[in-house]
Formats: sequence, structure tokens, C-alpha cells
Amino acid sequence: MTTRPPHTLNPDTIEALVFDLMGTCCDWKSGILSTLARTPSLQALSDNDRSRLADDWRSGFFNEIHAQFEAGAPPEDIDVTHRRVLDRILAQRRLDAMTEDERRALVGRWHEQLAWPDTINAIERLKEKFKVVVLANGTTRLQLDIVKSSGIPFHTLFSSQLLQLTKPDPAIYYKAFELLQIPPEKSIMVAAHAYDLRAAKKVGMKTVYIRRDTEDVDEDMDRIRKEVDVFLEGSAHDRGPMEKLADLLL
Repeated sequence: MTTRPPHTLNPDTIEALVFDLMGTCCDWKSGILSTLARTPSLQALSDNDRSRLADDWRSGFFNEIHAQFEAGAPPEDIDVTHRRVLDRILAQRRLDAMTEDERRALVGRWHEQLAWPDTINAIERLKEKFKVVVLANGTTRLQLDIVKSSGIPFHTLFSSQLLQLTKPDPAIYYKAFELLQIPPEKSIMVAAHAYDLRAAKKVGMKTVYIRRDTEDVDEDMDRIRKEVDVFLEGSAHDRGPMEKLADLLL
């Protein structure tokens, strides 16, 4: 018998589950690390160096997205953002010898990601009862490519490019409600990023935090536990947080 954690969610009042994509549903880091390891100009780097480079690239991307949001700028093509951050990191590390083809291959790898092991089955279970959609920063092409490579069966995809808004702008969540034709209180935002859930909570959504080792490395997990409706985590030795979410709601 599954032991369910305390929560404030009533599945009978929920119509839609709104998921973040990269990091939450997909393991971006494994793919980036494998591409870094195959990049000829980076063969001198250790495994730890490559891991730190990947982490800095990811955090640099988030810094750029938040800066653009604060400046009121329109959504930027995620490939452009990833390339700019990569070029800056390489220059800082004196790795400027990386070729143009290598840089393009690395940026392109963000379009090819595998689902976390607990994701696909959980989504398949959840979509039998709920509308299961993606709401994430990035381009529609990026989302289509990730869904194709990962095999995650979402009902539909909402990108910041498509909606011409950027998370955590409250307007992007309201636009999703408009398109889904549901009120915010009948939806749950599911993400591995606290900033996303804080914004979703302010517009009236229920919130579920999915703990992933690659995400929110500088966040206080105790604080997040207090902020969200449900905090889910797991490991290779038990059911992952997505399966636990399905157990909770079904």
C-alpha cells in the first residue's frame, strides 16, 4: 500500500496539470555532459570540469531569462540565449579554441533530451484523468524536439515564444488558463524550480515541487517545502517524484 504524504490537493477539483519541461520532466544534464565529453577541443577537461561547465551554462541561462523578464524584453530564441551564455563561459575559462561546429553541436544538444525514468509512465497515467500540458520558457521547436526525443506524451505544449510571454510573468499563466478555458484554482503547476511555483501560487494555482538533483542547487529546500502545496522527491531506490504525484492524484 502506498503511503501518501500530507497535502492540500483535492484531485476531484483539478482539471489540468501544467508541467515545466527541462529539469522537471527531462534530464538535460546527461545529454550535455555526453556531448561535452565527445567535443574534441574539451578533451583535456576532467569529468568535474565538464560538470561545472554544464552547471554554469544552465545557471547562466536562468540568469539571462530573469534579466530579460525584469527588463520587460520579449521572449528570445532559446538557442540564441544558450549560445551567448556558452560563448561567455568559454571565454571566461579560456576555452576560446572551441570551433563553430562544436559550439553549434552543443547548443543543438538542448533539443535532444531523455525523460527522467519516472516521467513517461506517470504522465501516461495522469493524462487519463487530467489535461496534461507543458508551460515552459523556450521556443515551440525546442519543445517539439524534446518531446520527440524523450517520448513524453503531453496533450499540448505552450512555449514562451508561442504565448509571447516569459515565466515568471503572471500574464503567461493567465494566458494558459485562457487557452485551456479553466480557472487557476482548477490547475496544478508542477515544476522543479521554486521561482516558477512561487509565481504560479500568486495567480491561484496549486503547486507541486519535483525535487531533482540538477535543479535549484542554490535554493533552500526547507523553505520550498513550506511554500508549496506538495513537495515530492525520490531516488533510484524507490518510486520517483512523478510516480508519487500520480499515486497522489489517482
